[in-house]
Amino acid sequence: MTLGLPLSTMVAFLLVLARVAGLVTFLPIPGFKNAPGMIRIVLAFAIAVALFPVWPNLPNEVPSFGQLTAWAFSEMGFGIVAGLAVGFLTEAFQIAAQVLGLQAGYGYASTIDPTSQADSGVLQVVMTLMTGLLFFSCGIDRELIRVLAASFQKFPAGSWTPSAASLDGIIHLGGGMFSLGLRLAMPVIALLLLIDLALAMLGRMQQQLQLLTLAFPLKMLAALAILAALTPVISRIFEGAAARTISAIAHLAP
Repeated sequence: MTLGLPLSTMVAFLLVLARVAGLVTFLPIPGFKNAPGMIRIVLAFAIAVALFPVWPNLPNEVPSFGQLTAWAFSEMGFGIVAGLAVGFLTEAFQIAAQVLGLQAGYGYASTIDPTSQADSGVLQVVMTLMTGLLFFSCGIDRELIRVLAASFQKFPAGSWTPSAASLDGIIHLGGGMFSLGLRLAMPVIALLLLIDLALAMLGRMQQQLQLLTLAFPLKMLAALAILAALTPVISRIFEGAAARTISAIAHLAP
């Protein structure tokens, strides 16, 4: 007995796989980008198979090479734009960690970033691991799959085209990435500024004190203390920013 699949089903699967692969490529999960290629392929394949109920219904005929290429680029474009939107979410917290690391003195120490395998500040690595944990604990992975499933019903495979109206929300996310990072860093920077002023006044009154040796550990401990106190707030901020990201991806229709 020979089992076969209709040509339309195979083409639909390839188009769904292209959209899913574009998203999976840019997922900001710690260590995922440097994982073996087979793991990413298997994940994209599994998600594409799980989306079988929403596969597009295509005519059972051989599409031209140009038409198939246009469909594939359209699907990959949607996935890449959605992946970049999620990347903007995590980069906002990386900007905050970079600003805090320089002000608190953590910029003098570096370690290996599990995402890029490059030298990064200690706070940046901690923030990368925290956002990776919040990515799953807030259910963003499930929301992305739900949005993918809804996108095939909203506009069939091969019909999405980038436009100013559809990309407006993603552009706003890119601009809001910097403002969100500064909003996260400003409370800690304000505390560090007060510490600098207090040490400056103390050094003015007692000039024989060697305050330079105390400034670095004091600022580092203060930064860690306020970050620990703000941990519940950071999780709520991440959840709110993630909701805006999912909403922007869901409104990518032209």
